[in-house]
Amino acid sequence: MIGSGFGGLALAIRLQSAGIDTLILEQRDKAGGRAYVYHDQGFTFDAGPTVITDPTALEELFALSGRRLEDYAPMLPVSPFYRLCWEDGYCFDYANDQAELDRQIGLKSPADVAGYRKFLAYSEAVLQEGYVKLGHVPFPDFRSMVRVAPQLIKLESYRSVYSMVSRFIQDPQLRQAFSFHSLLVGGNPFETSAIYALIHALERQWGVFFPKGGTGALIEGMLKLFQDLGGEVRLNAGVDEIVVEKGKVSAVKLQSGETIPCLLAASNADVVHTYDKLLRNNALARRKAASLRKKRFSMSLFVIYFGLKGERPELAHHTVLFGPRYRELLKDIFHGAELADDFSLYLHAPSVTDPTLAPPGHSAYYVLAPVPHLGNADIDWEVEGPRYRDRILAYLEKHQIPNLTRDLVTCRIFTPFDFRDELNAHVGSAFSLEPVLWQSAYFRTHNKDAQIDGLYFVGAGTHPGAGIPGVVGSAKATAGIVLDDLGGRKVA
Repeated sequence: MIGSGFGGLALAIRLQSAGIDTLILEQRDKAGGRAYVYHDQGFTFDAGPTVITDPTALEELFALSGRRLEDYAPMLPVSPFYRLCWEDGYCFDYANDQAELDRQIGLKSPADVAGYRKFLAYSEAVLQEGYVKLGHVPFPDFRSMVRVAPQLIKLESYRSVYSMVSRFIQDPQLRQAFSFHSLLVGGNPFETSAIYALIHALERQWGVFFPKGGTGALIEGMLKLFQDLGGEVRLNAGVDEIVVEKGKVSAVKLQSGETIPCLLAASNADVVHTYDKLLRNNALARRKAASLRKKRFSMSLFVIYFGLKGERPELAHHTVLFGPRYRELLKDIFHGAELADDFSLYLHAPSVTDPTLAPPGHSAYYVLAPVPHLGNADIDWEVEGPRYRDRILAYLEKHQIPNLTRDLVTCRIFTPFDFRDELNAHVGSAFSLEPVLWQSAYFRTHNKDAQIDGLYFVGAGTHPGAGIPGVVGSAKATAGIVLDDLGGRKVA
């Protein structure tokens, strides 16, 4: 297993649970991939994903061996799921409470109460078809796609998320409130398939959670489970090459020069990096890399991790701050060649839920802004990063966190350059391939390579896509193929 992100760990757990000796190779000094953890002056900062939905997908991993998720990584419910705020002062608390949602929608736009109920019903239908039925099912050939096409067409998957939300909801700000979710998996609401409207029903059905101790504590729990099952992990073990002999994977060569023979290799690394760099000596892989580079990739992110003196209990755990533009800003983010003057932000305030993530009397945060990836916008983030940081912190101080500058204890940034250089993400993309319809399911990187025997993929770049439920689902899909290839056994 190359890489120890959520997808890599989930696949390694499934294989080890099935009795297949599995070795995880991780290039960094900690497991987690994008879910890395920084510790600074008593603060704990989760580097990546912080929204945990569908805990049943995680519980299933532990149940494979008779364990319980709560014994390894207890989950804390988050309410409201998100606080959504606009510059005109309007705020909407998106909670898993139908009466409260109806009340808030009714105050803003009475006609949209019934429309929201219809949208929720649509989202629930898409959840069943697109996630429950297909979220862990591989699409190895075009016939597998054709079989599900009639239902996807019936659900109007060819429409965009925003278009479908707008069919049911009229108020412009409520349209934003119920369409922004596709950004959580790297998609533009105006271009991403309406299938991704399922995220709303997913959250309503299973809730939004945060692991006690942070997302890094969940990674540690999954890693401990893997090791309890007899699995081995090697940190600081960057992979230099996947060795292919006579069309079949035969070994993995480390950057240290060590060669490790193997029957198969599963990559949780970026799909372009895997084909272009790790398989650079294979002609088939080079052609695949060239094809992948022509595809559309998700936006990148600019992230600021910061700690403050004082607590801010009035903040929500998750806050989305909409800027003055929506459609136009998203066009700049996904297609623009420059950094826009305005921005929309996601503010994460985990110590509101778990005070242990900051020293006593302090509070921990990160804030991110979606930005163009490096293939679209040739921005020198070494220069622009500090300026952009200061602009965002000033905005937060004005709109959300008074006295931020006065109380600032520690601060660090993570730019598209870091996505490219630390995570090997092609063009600094934060979510790999953009989740448009023609890059989903069969049209996404397959969970098993069709031409190189013994090569498998897991994570955001393969089916079903980004987000924790997506990459955990990809692990289930890939595990099923591996177990079938190794003797016809089915994944539980």
